[in-house]
Amino acid sequence: MGENISTRVAYGLALEEFGDRDNVYVFDADLKSCTMTQYFSEKYPERFFNIGIAEANMVDIAAGFATCGAVSLVHTFAVFAAGRTYDQIRNSVAYPGLNVKIIGSHAGLTVGEDGASHQCIEDISLMRTIPKMTVIVPCDSHETRLATKAVLEYEGPCYLRTGRCALDCVTDNFENYKFEIGKGVQLVDGTDVTIIACGLMVQESLKAEKILEAEGINARVIDMHTIKPIDRDIIIKAAKETGAIVTAEEHNVIGGLGGSVSEVIVGTEPVPIEFIGVEDKFGHSGAPKELLESFGLTPEHIAAAAKQAIQRKK
Repeated sequence: MGENISTRVAYGLALEEFGDRDNVYVFDADLKSCTMTQYFSEKYPERFFNIGIAEANMVDIAAGFATCGAVSLVHTFAVFAAGRTYDQIRNSVAYPGLNVKIIGSHAGLTVGEDGASHQCIEDISLMRTIPKMTVIVPCDSHETRLATKAVLEYEGPCYLRTGRCALDCVTDNFENYKFEIGKGVQLVDGTDVTIIACGLMVQESLKAEKILEAEGINARVIDMHTIKPIDRDIIIKAAKETGAIVTAEEHNVIGGLGGSVSEVIVGTEPVPIEFIGVEDKFGHSGAPKELLESFGLTPEHIAAAAKQAIQRKK
């Protein structure tokens, strides 16, 4: 059973659990108590390296280890992982297709009081444009555990996004839930509209589904944990069967989940689509709950977007 903990904590526990293979090496930029690599470092100190505040060097070192057969895992805040080390990820990791995993912690608005400088709302967009890169955004502790195991077994570059806030564990409540990279999960069936979400917005979307149900609207909810490669089949099926889509992400609406979904439906099954996310602006300091309200990332906002998408049906 999953716990109501943050995805960063769930990741740290899963890394300790599944990191027992001798070829797994963990690199951190002096943030092990934040990225939660501290669990791994205590259990496997001989395979843990604190590189210090030298993120670009850390990625290149991890790439070097990968050329010798290591599964290299790099850890820092998402704002540094996707921004400060972009050149190294692109040229030293992705271009040669090395087995390096980038773990971007404290992603999205809900780092809260840390403010705009640390609120990474561009990382999904940046990482998914890099050739050969896989991008995963787990939604709760249960999914994060399974995603971590899958990432360790996956051959090739990967970006895994984790968050700071504790989240409801929602995926272990679904009997047929299965995690597979590149495959979305339908959590709730519906015929009027489909809500496609990732990360913490999955729990918000499930709450929105209940709001809509109370109003007689039948909403489908899809957990799209893998942004790249996107699950085209589940998107096209949803567009055909429900005729309207809402995407929900704790990320800029430009280039993230919404963009990925739009790229699929525009050339296959064009339907009305509404986007819930950060509207092309920087974040600001505040409590996580207040920030989600301020930026329009609540169940009520999702439900309103769903009704708007339904109204736009032909």
